[in-house]
Amino acid sequence: MLASTSGQKKHLLGSFILETPLIRHNLDVMHIEKNVFDNIFNTLMDRKGKMKSNLNAWKDLKIICNRPELELDERRSNAIPKVVYTLTKEPKMRICECIRGLKFFNGYASNTVRYVDMTKFRIHGMKCHNYHVFMQKLISIVFREMLSEHVWSALTGVSLLFQSICSTTLDVTKLETQCCRHHV
Repeated sequence: MLASTSGQKKHLLGSFILETPLIRHNLDVMHIEKNVFDNIFNTLMDRKGKMKSNLNAWKDLKIICNRPELELDERRSNAIPKVVYTLTKEPKMRICECIRGLKFFNGYASNTVRYVDMTKFRIHGMKCHNYHVFMQKLISIVFREMLSEHVWSALTGVSLLFQSICSTTLDVTKLETQCCRHHV
């Protein structure tokens, strides 16, 4: 039962619950990192149905960007071109083998062997903390040799952005220079 006392509600156990929370929206950075990692990984690994590069996104490029080389060919209306940042079978296999072979100190992150599916080249079942470690520490290392310089630089910028956001002190000028340098 709740009893109202001067703008607050008091629970039976004695703790107070504020009617209006002090923080309007509380965002969980680790869950955001998981979603961002999933989107990046699925796009780079060219997973059908999981990519954000679909027909509508390509049509939006014509409206949003002034880059004719990225526009769809009007003669082949439903054909989405192969993009430079998706990987072929050999690099996909090497990345999955690299992730499977990772060893961490006790308590730092889980054993990655059980999360990698070598037949479908995907990662599944990891906890949010493992995604956090991958997003901040490993993603730029694992994909370094497989991607072109400008794609890898943007990926590193996203990793550094999450490192800055999750640090104990947030230096806004450092954050702005990192974002500009890596085109994030």
